[in-house]
Amino acid sequence: MSRLDEIGDRDGWRCWLCDEVVDRDMPSSDPRGASIDARITKAKARKNKRSKAEQPDERLAHVGCNTGKGANEPVVAWPDDLLVIDPAPIIATADRLERKGGREVMARCLTEDDADAAAHWLVDRLSRLHPGLDLNARVDPGGGQYMVSLYR
Repeated sequence: MSRLDEIGDRDGWRCWLCDEVVDRDMPSSDPRGASIDARITKAKARKNKRSKAEQPDERLAHVGCNTGKGANEPVVAWPDDLLVIDPAPIIATADRLERKGGREVMARCLTEDDADAAAHWLVDRLSRLHPGLDLNARVDPGGGQYMVSLYR
């Protein structure tokens, strides 16, 4: 079994960046093909002075998503169908919660239904983005709006 197959099986053949299915049979010359992506950039790994034994996490990504990200920090976008205000950066927040625990406000919503949908999507998306990281979401009313928070 190749490393790509191992990582693909572990990640459920889903791109960690866009969360869409990756076709294992698509050629690597196609933007929808499979590739292995480092979860953090090489520059950040050097900055953090990781040893060779402690390599950055490798994740499955579409060739197009991986190429589009390039050497930049990865960004996981909030879906357009969620009505959220001031959405927090998902990866940075999840990394911080993984290290420190606690609670972070992720977005504001105008209705409780929108906040519930955003909370549900966040927990579901982060279960694939950070497998093993046990996060919960909470919706709190306040000031005529609803706050969506993640906590560990």
